[in-house]
Amino acid sequence: MLLNFDVLIIGSGLAGQSAALRLAKHCRVAIVSKRRLEDSASGWAQGGIAAVLDSKDSIENHIRDTQIAGAWLNDEEATRHVVENGRRAIEWLIEQGVPFTQDASGYHLTREGGHSARRVIHVADATGLAVQDTLTPKVRAAANITILEHHIAIDLITGDKLGTDKKRCFGAYVLDTQNGEVVTIGAANTLIATGGAGKVYLYTTNPDTSTGDGIAMAWRAGCRVANMEFIQFHPTCLYHPQAKSFLISEAVRGEGGLLKLPDGSRFMPEHDERGELAPRDIVARAIDFEMKKRGLDCVFLDISHKGEAFIREHFPNIHARCLELGIDITRQPIPVVPAAHYTCGGIVCDLHGRTDVGGLYVAGEASCTGLHGANRLASNSLLECLVFAEAAVNDILANQPAPLPALPEWDESRVTDADEEVVISHNWDELRRFMWDYVGIVRTNKRLKRALHRVRLLKREIHEFYSNFRVSHDLIELRNLVLTAELIIRCAILRRESRGLHYSRDYPETSERIRNTVLKGKPGI
Repeated sequence: MLLNFDVLIIGSGLAGQSAALRLAKHCRVAIVSKRRLEDSASGWAQGGIAAVLDSKDSIENHIRDTQIAGAWLNDEEATRHVVENGRRAIEWLIEQGVPFTQDASGYHLTREGGHSARRVIHVADATGLAVQDTLTPKVRAAANITILEHHIAIDLITGDKLGTDKKRCFGAYVLDTQNGEVVTIGAANTLIATGGAGKVYLYTTNPDTSTGDGIAMAWRAGCRVANMEFIQFHPTCLYHPQAKSFLISEAVRGEGGLLKLPDGSRFMPEHDERGELAPRDIVARAIDFEMKKRGLDCVFLDISHKGEAFIREHFPNIHARCLELGIDITRQPIPVVPAAHYTCGGIVCDLHGRTDVGGLYVAGEASCTGLHGANRLASNSLLECLVFAEAAVNDILANQPAPLPALPEWDESRVTDADEEVVISHNWDELRRFMWDYVGIVRTNKRLKRALHRVRLLKREIHEFYSNFRVSHDLIELRNLVLTAELIIRCAILRRESRGLHYSRDYPETSERIRNTVLKGKPGI
């Protein structure tokens, strides 16, 4: 099947949906979602969106907080661009009908780790879900938006695939996972909004959709990727055998939650003078240190001293979920562990969301805009989605679309049905386990070299499988995960210092030289 649109959006989170709504007034848009529109990482975001909305706050303070958290690796121009557009992004969401939490003085602003002021606007403790629930019905109702749910992009269609030297994207090959058919989608412009790669690790707060698809596809199309070594481990993921990837929001610490050992004593003041309000990388390393030092399965986050009424008002969803599991957070501390949470690096782009390949844009967690530097400041992620999605839309609409060449349909003439699917599940497990063990919160040269050796063996095996058998949802994700894992490891090996989220025992000091780790993609690899 061959379909043509003005713009193809791959991914259905906040970046993808906000871009689709803005574009739909002007052109024909297709939005590809691996599952339903609602099933994205954006919907899992609890804390809120950071923006300067209080007269006591300032643009300069928000920029400085972002740079401090990012260990000064942040691109200053990109950081200023995002922060200065923060208020407008929030106003757009309010216009769409997002019901942000209010108090007697107006919209309630909370404070999270690394912020010097209250600037996080939120909808109780389920901001991402509230934003998604507001935008998704509008996307579904838009006449100019074609929604392709249960579709997963296989690869971008570039000049290289057409046998030309034109470094341009003309759409993508997409698998309809419900009927097994590969659809060829032509588009003058394509926006990658696929999110991050948390599922490359054994423990993550991310949904199953976060498999690095956009990053891997862009790399194969010839785009640069940068700073992939900076994987943010959220300090507080719920530790419970029946809880899968349930995040305990940064805002719990922002509102006074205390991290404690099993004996009830605090430990964060020994690691950082900011205590529980230190940036995530410091808190995650502190928890990791205490767990390994004492042989603990978890530590505890205690907010019970704030009282039942306060907790029910500010954290109704966290309270309800914990109560389902037998934990009453109004009286008991919450068992927590660090887990892979956010990919701070990604596809290199400019302030318009443009990548190295013509007609190909990126927004959201799949990108490396320069905003996050070596560590993302809490609640800057949804803000980046909104600002760069709008920037990409404006650039797309300002330029004359390139004519589409004749696109070849997907060729399955030389492949057969897979004979042993167990290969996929085995490789998936092996990859995620050695990434957790060797490329986790604390790294060494020896571990990284072991990981690189293993990932390259897996990559060859998966490539052989991909070349000989029909594609499936799991095979596409595994192919992308193993490539993304390799990019993370290669970047980590190149960074011979400890900075932000990358901590090396071999290079514990932070270098005076501030540089990005950039890898250049090769078409078809």
